[in-house]
Amino acid sequence: MHRSIGAAAAVLAAAALLAAPALAQQKYGPGVTDTSIKIGQTQPYSGFGSAYSTIGKASAAYFAMVNDQGGINGRKIDFLSWDDGFNPGKTVEQTRKLVEQENVLLMFDSVGTPTNLAVQKFLNQKGIPQLFAGSGATRWADPQHFPWTIGWQPAYRTEGRVLGRYILEAKPNGKIGALYQDDDYGHDYLNGMRDVLGDKTDKMLVARQTYAPTDPTIDSQMVFLHASGADVFFDISQPKFTAMAIRKSYDLGWRPLHLVNSVSTSVDQVLRPAGLDKSTGLTAAIYQKDPTDPAWKGDAGLAAYVAFMKKYDPAGKPEDGLNVYGYSVAQTLVAVLKQCGDDLTRENVMKQATNLRVQLPMLLPGVVISTSPTDYRVIKDMQLGRFNGTMWQRFGGIVSGG
Repeated sequence: MHRSIGAAAAVLAAAALLAAPALAQQKYGPGVTDTSIKIGQTQPYSGFGSAYSTIGKASAAYFAMVNDQGGINGRKIDFLSWDDGFNPGKTVEQTRKLVEQENVLLMFDSVGTPTNLAVQKFLNQKGIPQLFAGSGATRWADPQHFPWTIGWQPAYRTEGRVLGRYILEAKPNGKIGALYQDDDYGHDYLNGMRDVLGDKTDKMLVARQTYAPTDPTIDSQMVFLHASGADVFFDISQPKFTAMAIRKSYDLGWRPLHLVNSVSTSVDQVLRPAGLDKSTGLTAAIYQKDPTDPAWKGDAGLAAYVAFMKKYDPAGKPEDGLNVYGYSVAQTLVAVLKQCGDDLTRENVMKQATNLRVQLPMLLPGVVISTSPTDYRVIKDMQLGRFNGTMWQRFGGIVSGG
């Protein structure tokens, strides 16, 4: 009997010795310790793109909540979110400091197409994850050329297709006037619409006007589009310019079918400054729950989000869709880091980010986060909504822009 116990003890001891190295084999990349994970980000906390800065604040608040709950596998998130003023040159400077001086594990949800573009090659050459870039540019879903970059929101070209299909349904003989930012952001939306219109494009797209992010006004562009006789306004602009376009269209007495892009659907940041009465009738493709929509009364996901905002981001407005975005994209990063376990290398971060399937509580039912090593499009489905003067009222079912 004693010999059996002794043999068993010997076996257990040997197993423990074999297991010890395995347990000790935590794999850490830069910025990771037994107690923390250092994450980098750039945001326009100043400058013309500052309306987006609430995204970074909401994400920071979410990470604070996660840390209060014990962190991720026992590690707290050390979140460094620095101002770049929406200036690509400043983005390069700040990103280099975060990578080379702060040794962050990864860059997370930095906002802007030109700003992310300015650092994409640098981050890919260095093998640093550029996770969930805060832009819907198509180039964030190009694993063949940029395997270290992945977006999050629906691609602008995807959204352009969704809106293009709606134009064909609602105004099959419509005349389209388009306003767009003259860069990848604007061209992706326009190309998505072209994908759907096909050989009707030349006939239907009767007027195009561009703007630059530094333009003080878009009055002349709006006057031109109004004079074109367009009865569909394809408005591909950032929040500041969307608000201008809504007001100017109203002042001109121009009442087209006005389609706005999802980056400018915030009631608080865009529609209220433009005038809720002037914004009534706008149409957009959406993918998140609108906290003001009575349809979500009693929804557990919304209740948890509102409670989070009240406790961790009391200066933020729960009804602001940009806060919903910041909350949800932060949840996505946490899901990736949890999947990493104790292998917190940059290589494994990208492996987990590109093998993800998650249903987030503030995304519309049916909109699922799903990635693979060959499909870097994180969110692919949306639903149309029309602003009724108070909230975005959804209509139709979930549609794919694939």
